[in-house]
Amino acid sequence: MSAPSSSASNLITGKSELVAYIESGNKPPEAWRIGTEHEKFVFDLKTLRPLPYDGRPGIGALLNGLERYDWEPVREGGNTIALKRSDGSSISLEPGGQFELSGAPLETLHQTCAEVGEHLTQVKAVCAEMNAGVMGIGFNPKWRREDVSWMPKGRYKIMREYMPKKGSLGHDMMLRTCTVQVNLDYQSEADMVKKMRVAVALQPVATALFADSPFTEGKPNGFLSYRSHIWTDTDPDRCGMLPFIFEDGFGFERWVDYILDVPMYFIYRNGKYNDVSGLSFRDYMAGKLPGHEGELPTMGDWTDHMTTAFPEVRLKKFIEMRGADAGPWRNLCALPALWVGLLYDGTALDAAWDLCKDWTAEEREKLRDDVPRMGLKTPFRGGTLQDIAIRTIDIAHHGLKARARLNGCGDDETSFLHVITEIAESGVTEAEKELALFKGEWGCNIDRLFEMRAY
Repeated sequence: MSAPSSSASNLITGKSELVAYIESGNKPPEAWRIGTEHEKFVFDLKTLRPLPYDGRPGIGALLNGLERYDWEPVREGGNTIALKRSDGSSISLEPGGQFELSGAPLETLHQTCAEVGEHLTQVKAVCAEMNAGVMGIGFNPKWRREDVSWMPKGRYKIMREYMPKKGSLGHDMMLRTCTVQVNLDYQSEADMVKKMRVAVALQPVATALFADSPFTEGKPNGFLSYRSHIWTDTDPDRCGMLPFIFEDGFGFERWVDYILDVPMYFIYRNGKYNDVSGLSFRDYMAGKLPGHEGELPTMGDWTDHMTTAFPEVRLKKFIEMRGADAGPWRNLCALPALWVGLLYDGTALDAAWDLCKDWTAEEREKLRDDVPRMGLKTPFRGGTLQDIAIRTIDIAHHGLKARARLNGCGDDETSFLHVITEIAESGVTEAEKELALFKGEWGCNIDRLFEMRAY
């Protein structure tokens, strides 16, 4: 989740400015970039317990240690809560201390994967100095909620208090989940609409391919992607499959209307988060926000508010794919490869839309509901989602081949799909491999998963 906004203080005078803000994300294809984000758990190597913010080993010490690699600290209340670089990359903290890299906007998947490798190498080096480890998986397989320390960020206190009013699993989402996602560009409103529709419809395919959260507190939880299931009972006002994007007339303005109707969490002023949870941004724009009567929002308030909607796919000045569990190192490169292959080549985008354009809203919702438990074995139209996944990856492969972005050895970007190609063809996800090991050679000892999943 984001660090405090540093947006300008210009006041918003009408909805047209909000529409124009998103529309300003339009870019010609030659300016399209790839922004990859991934989260991971940090733990004490001796005890396998989560790290608190303070102390050593601790999350604060990890952030401070990374400053040697030319990261600039971002502080709140005297605590370092994020790091940033001039290239647009940043490191931030999720509520339970999950460590997130938000990568720089890069031109190729080769650069993206190099960035992932550099980041994990740096994190591992600092962790080694304080006997800490770092692992990638969608839901922590061992820790209880009460084991995890809350990070010292003001927005998280507000969310922590509000979320139980809306769903039973919001605290699990905040404290015990990790994801990998990719942010991609669009050329125009029409291009955005097509990409959003493909991304939402096929998001369950990504959830199935990257399913890697089958354990809760040391035991199988009955899911392959428990992280994905958690979002179904977090907050219905700000999560879900966005059926309205498939309706006639969807565009930038309709997205703004959706975000305006998402209840607020906070206003950030003078280094402090003010609790306005559950209130209306529309009232704020009218100068009628309770407790802040006569005040008008700034563009910084709007960009902050946009980060508090959590659908399967999110639109800002770019499109965010949010459906995948974090996982092994190789998966952190495969996720952006899948979506770049599908969305950044015109022929591939057309083929992806042809694949899913006649799916009904009911079919899309059924996939979303069933995939967290059944993964690639989810029934669909007389077959299974495995069939759709194989076709989806084939389209992505052709899209990456057509992009023809080569590295120094003359290799294109298709190699980054190999790991999920194997998963799709075998029908066996990372979660199912782990469950078999747990019940077999691990002797139901969940600690073995920390060894296997450590970066």
